[in-house]
Amino acid sequence: MGEDVTIREIGRPGDLGWIVMAHGRLYAEEFGWDASFESLVARIVADFAAEADQTRERGWIAELDGAPVGCVLCVRHSDDCAQLRILLVEPAGRGRRVGARLVDACVEFARSAGYRRIRLWTNHPLTAAHRVYRAAGFRLVSSEPHHSFGQDLVGEVHELDLAATISAEGAAKPATG
Repeated sequence: MGEDVTIREIGRPGDLGWIVMAHGRLYAEEFGWDASFESLVARIVADFAAEADQTRERGWIAELDGAPVGCVLCVRHSDDCAQLRILLVEPAGRGRRVGARLVDACVEFARSAGYRRIRLWTNHPLTAAHRVYRAAGFRLVSSEPHHSFGQDLVGEVHELDLAATISAEGAAKPATG
């Protein structure tokens, strides 16, 4: 196996089902989340499949040697704000910058689609995802405890100003001109 990771747009038969199944299985195994999380992901994926405006919404699958190892969606939150949803990286894809590449694809698409901001909702135990989001320039804007998926969690909203440019050091700077 060449261990090549590729990122492609969602669109092949089975992509959407894989996203739901992978989320349900992985979050149950790694975090003990119950089937209500898989149900939430199924609703998000069903809404995306039924209503996605391809000029403003997209999804990507990461593959390692042809097998899916990650995914992310970029959907409309409001006219000027996109939302990054359901980022996932399978254990086989970890340590290969799969999460960073998926987040980059989502951010770049949101910028090119004319959004001014992009946001995401996550939960405190997802530390690897937090590192990816911080590295991409997302900043925490709010947090709130909740009981979901059979767990006591702290939900967090993070946002990124898409008008900012990224310096060579990786820090977001306001765009000029």
